[in-house]
Amino acid sequence: MSSITAVGESYQKFNPRAYLQNNYMPPRADFTSEDCVVPWKLRCLAEAFATGEIHGHTLIDIGSGPTIYQLLSACDHFEEIIATDYLEVNREVLRQWVQDKMDVFDWSPYIKHVCKIEGRGEQWKEKEQKLREKLRQILPIDVHQPNPVGSPLRQLADAMVSTFCLEAVSPDRLSFEQALQNITSLLKPGGHFLLIGALEESFYLAGEAKLSVVPVSEADVKEALTKSGYKIHDFRSYIMPPGLKIGVDDVSGVFFVHAQKQPVV
Repeated sequence: MSSITAVGESYQKFNPRAYLQNNYMPPRADFTSEDCVVPWKLRCLAEAFATGEIHGHTLIDIGSGPTIYQLLSACDHFEEIIATDYLEVNREVLRQWVQDKMDVFDWSPYIKHVCKIEGRGEQWKEKEQKLREKLRQILPIDVHQPNPVGSPLRQLADAMVSTFCLEAVSPDRLSFEQALQNITSLLKPGGHFLLIGALEESFYLAGEAKLSVVPVSEADVKEALTKSGYKIHDFRSYIMPPGLKIGVDDVSGVFFVHAQKQPVV
């Protein structure tokens, strides 16, 4: 447990604003190019929800961080969205966004882009308001605990989303796999899981914090999902181009997975 404890301690220096600046501003967030990493992620999520397979009452976002982009396409398909994060500073950023405080990161270019790629003509302000209304709970989480959110949820989630969480808080492959098993307990059998993460990354920066990441390959991710009882419907990889390797991490690529929790036979 000492190495997991060390990971938790390293996150006490995490700076949400620096993290957002590093990863969610240009050059990584260039909406003029569909080949840029941020539009790629948004397109993966939009296309998964466009299948019509992923819907229900409750969606839980595992390790939300200070970001909401991963929920933009989801908000049309669920009655309630639950965000979670280990850090109070990140939960506070999310609360401020829900309350429409002016000093939070400007997500409007993201919301406009998602409305554009979804092609439904939704005014971006309507989508923004819809997500604020549906983001009803922002809970603490520890993915290394058998019950990650403490007391059990009122009902298991119909779907889960998680972006850049499990590999970034696990000291090794074994704890990565165990964390995946732990969060899977929050999802209904038959429920869908959209997972985005870093490929072959060993660190990233967030202000003064230099956070260790367990490097995982495509094969590692697929194996871990299979062990946790998922069927993989879609797996995509993005190779980080040289122009987006800006010194804030050593990521080689990004993966996107749409998986489904199989009923216990």
